[in-house]
Amino acid sequence: MVKIAKLALEDGTVLKGEAFGYETTKLGELVFSTGMGGYTESLTDPSFKGEILMSTYPLEGNHGVSEKWYQSDSIQVEGFVCREVCREVSNFGPQKTLDEFLKEFKTPGISGIDTRDLTLKIRERGSLKAAITTEDIDDEKLLEMARSQPSIEDKDVVPLVSTKEIKIFNEDADKKVALIDCGVKKNIINSFLERDIGVILFPYDTDYKTVLDYSPSGLMITSGPGNPDRVSETIETMKKLSNRLPVFGICMGQQLIAKSFGARSYKMKFGHRGENQPVKDLTTGKVFITSQNHGFTIDKESLKETDLVLTQINLNDGTPEGISHKELPLHCIQYHPEAGPGPNDTRSIFDEFNQMMDDY
Repeated sequence: MVKIAKLALEDGTVLKGEAFGYETTKLGELVFSTGMGGYTESLTDPSFKGEILMSTYPLEGNHGVSEKWYQSDSIQVEGFVCREVCREVSNFGPQKTLDEFLKEFKTPGISGIDTRDLTLKIRERGSLKAAITTEDIDDEKLLEMARSQPSIEDKDVVPLVSTKEIKIFNEDADKKVALIDCGVKKNIINSFLERDIGVILFPYDTDYKTVLDYSPSGLMITSGPGNPDRVSETIETMKKLSNRLPVFGICMGQQLIAKSFGARSYKMKFGHRGENQPVKDLTTGKVFITSQNHGFTIDKESLKETDLVLTQINLNDGTPEGISHKELPLHCIQYHPEAGPGPNDTRSIFDEFNQMMDDY
């Protein structure tokens, strides 16, 4: 017997489809991702906290789920929306089905709706507040739940995904990098460990003195969910450390670093989410295909009022993808060089930061 699920949007749209995953009701901002694979990695990416994820690819679940693909310890999205769910796994390595995966982490899913039409709606209207349910809730109540929730701009989601305690990986390494955790992905940590660089993972609100107590060779501000304006603690720490250590930032890390120098951020209409975003390096002229997941960006005009320079842009909309400092050993990027999922075009950026730490 088919179980009905509903997806209600703040514009009054109520869609009905087939339920899968856990029987519950969740609220969040509905966003779409254009990736053709990597649903396990996306569902476990902390940068999706507070959001209901919709896949533009029409079939999900066919290669199952394996814990080795996780980017955090659990599912981070509030709900999952797709055109069709494959119930039969066609892969020798997975440990569970997509349906079992969502049930394990109490996450609702809806399939059997026109995700192409819904993607076009979001591209036209922008990301929308939404409610997803696999329970018996009437349309009007579900609409009210969707509309009455606070905007993602007003939610404090970084504290929900940041580590609660300091953690050290590869403690015996000669060189260690301090990671301020705003929602780090496992692939970021692994990218340092693969290069025999130790990692000291700090909560997002760690003060600069505590970071310096561990004598790191460099500082990185990680990716994370939501509005960078609401992560003032990390911005203040960055202000105190920018001239003491080589600095690297990914995704939200770029936004927080830029804001610490006086730049401004804003919410994008529907953001960049997927594995196929083209980025151009303004120095070399090279173009890279990158993996991205963000709904906020830096106002590139505001960079002119700072000591930061724009080094890379997104070829679709011209938004900043790379920023460096005019004098300090500091470089940050808006995309994910560690992939997970996505292309490996820019993994060498970790080597460049490693060299920056050596030079410093």
